[in-house]
Amino acid sequence: MLEELKKELVNLLLELPGNQLVCLTSGNVSIRDTKTGLILIKPSGVPYDQIDESKIVVLDIDGNVVEGTCKASSDTASHLYIYQHREDVNGIVHTHSRYAAVFAALGKSIPVVITETAEEFGGEIPCSEFVLIGDSEIGKQVVKYGENCNAVLLKKHGVFTFAASARRAVDLAILTENSAFIAWHTLQMGNPEGFSAEEIQALYYRQQNVYGQ
Repeated sequence: MLEELKKELVNLLLELPGNQLVCLTSGNVSIRDTKTGLILIKPSGVPYDQIDESKIVVLDIDGNVVEGTCKASSDTASHLYIYQHREDVNGIVHTHSRYAAVFAALGKSIPVVITETAEEFGGEIPCSEFVLIGDSEIGKQVVKYGENCNAVLLKKHGVFTFAASARRAVDLAILTENSAFIAWHTLQMGNPEGFSAEEIQALYYRQQNVYGQ
């Protein structure tokens, strides 16, 4: 079932190591099928180069396995919590990308030091409180801190991005790491000037409503 979405999910999963956003088997991507409401998610602990459509796990919104023989991602409960509380979200990505993880380790948000961060996120990328992994607590932090931004750093852990599509969520994960990389290096060189709230709003509006086809 949902074979085309399985193929899409496998391709998106491969973009995580391809963009150096994960190490070994860490990280995950999930997709919500807008027609059935079913959730497709990465299998737990399987190397990325060994993942194919047969290993994708299909769940209902309550976490019951509908199809698949592999154990679902250890972050499944958090993915489900986000889907349950954000009807606008149909794709979620979790990474441990290096520079973003540095900010997360320090419990610091990624500041807006360059236009791209303002354009794509509408402000700084917030950092949550620290919670233990394994249940829905991370999902609760993402919903709490992601009200105004589609990316959240999990304190001492990593990154969650989410969007109306999994494709966009993966793009945001790449952009989060790029913002973190630029911000970290900028802060090493000096004290960046930053942007006013009005400038950030104008940049975000233009990118989201004017740029592109």
